[in-house]
Amino acid sequence: MNLSTTWLFPGRRPGRPMNPTTLLGPLRDLGVPAQRARTSAIRHLVLQAPAPVIAKALGYHDKTATRLVTEAGGTWSRYTPGDRAR
Repeated sequence: MNLSTTWLFPGRRPGRPMNPTTLLGPLRDLGVPAQRARTSAIRHLVLQAPAPVIAKALGYHDKTATRLVTEAGGTWSRYTPGDRAR
């Protein structure tokens, strides 16, 4: 482990974070349901920002993000991306 790094979960290689697969085992051992935690975090995000923005930032499909915002009870269903500076 690289102790001089600023990463929350440092990897073995300098300047690199821990691999998600490597982190999954210890989380499971602690009883953290990683899949549910990830879904919960994404649902929380789509309540704070438009689904298309979150989808683009995280690499999700627009339909997936829209489904998550609907399941979470969000109100961003009529968001239209575009230049608002005009």
